[in-house]
Amino acid sequence: MNHFYHQATFLTSAAKLEQSPPDTGAEVAFAGRSNAGKSSAINALCQQKSLARTSKTPGRTQLLNFFALDAEHRLVDLPGYGYAKVAEKIKLQWQAELAAYLEQRKSLRGVILLADVRHPLKEFDLQMLEWSGNIQLPVHILLTKADKLKRGAAAKSLLQVKKALKEINGIHSAQLFSALKREGIDEAHAVLDRWLGLASNPSDISPEPA
Repeated sequence: MNHFYHQATFLTSAAKLEQSPPDTGAEVAFAGRSNAGKSSAINALCQQKSLARTSKTPGRTQLLNFFALDAEHRLVDLPGYGYAKVAEKIKLQWQAELAAYLEQRKSLRGVILLADVRHPLKEFDLQMLEWSGNIQLPVHILLTKADKLKRGAAAKSLLQVKKALKEINGIHSAQLFSALKREGIDEAHAVLDRWLGLASNPSDISPEPA
């Protein structure tokens, strides 16, 4: 576990890309469907209870939320997608801002994609992988809520996801994760370390092969 992430603090929120902090340093974004446990995962990785807001009503994250690790490193909580009960016009606006962020943000080093281990690689997940693959942006999938399945079933889901990733263009990897049981934190930290240049070999910013 890297205690560096425990010092994460809220920096700012942005409704549009141009409202984001200066595009310098390095940052990693967290994306996923609104019921995938994204906020819980961010809180677990940073060992904080309420850094990223969690809600019993998925879809409440409607902004780009930036968290500072230090002056040059950030984590970004992207808007949850696909579940929130909002107007279609708003959903399309979120989608456009999300695409603009992924394509234009120069400090972005990779995307942590959260997907429920019981229902992985849904339409939004595949869309995110496609977007990222087109611009060669690394994606590491956290198969969340792994505690909801028995060990064998969870391992089978991970194997199926890794197999599917081999058929998708891009730089992808995947792992099991449970915010509740604090499982998978070290593995996820290792990916963040590489992307943010905190590893022993900072030039290695790609995840291990799926």
